[in-house]
Amino acid sequence: MRLPAFIAAAGLASAPAMAAELTLNLEIPRLAVAEYHRPYVAIWLERPDQQAVATLAVWYDVAKRNQEGEKWLKDLRQWWRRAGRSLTMPVDGVSGATRAPGRHTLAIDTSRPPFAGLAPGDYTLVVEAAREVGGREMLRLPFQWPPATAARTASAQGSEELGAVSLELKP
Repeated sequence: MRLPAFIAAAGLASAPAMAAELTLNLEIPRLAVAEYHRPYVAIWLERPDQQAVATLAVWYDVAKRNQEGEKWLKDLRQWWRRAGRSLTMPVDGVSGATRAPGRHTLAIDTSRPPFAGLAPGDYTLVVEAAREVGGREMLRLPFQWPPATAARTASAQGSEELGAVSLELKP
């Protein structure tokens, strides 16, 4: 079998599929308020037109009776409108309990969906947090998929509900 010249020249015929490393670091700040509640957090992937590609994580109060915590997910307004309302919670591998103040790291397996079949191009990783008796905040981290030959980072700084958020991509 003879391969088209452009495939052979690009090395696509024999190149193994390479999985990149994607790590998200996010900080939930300790707030000095009378009534503190851990924030609900949604993390998802968007195209440049802000169409949701996939939900990567949703942290909410999974311990409430009768799935009472799910009713507050709509306070994560942007995520809810773009992807959340079509999901049935809990979602295995995506949903989990709220997190305490501090630094948290998510290592995302890019050899599995949604990254395994993700078309090359520009994307945004979005982090949204909402807190009962508190505020709402959203940070956007643009990146290019697949990552170039060198490691790339994107970062943003929250002002209330989120602290420092960074995304690291390694080929």
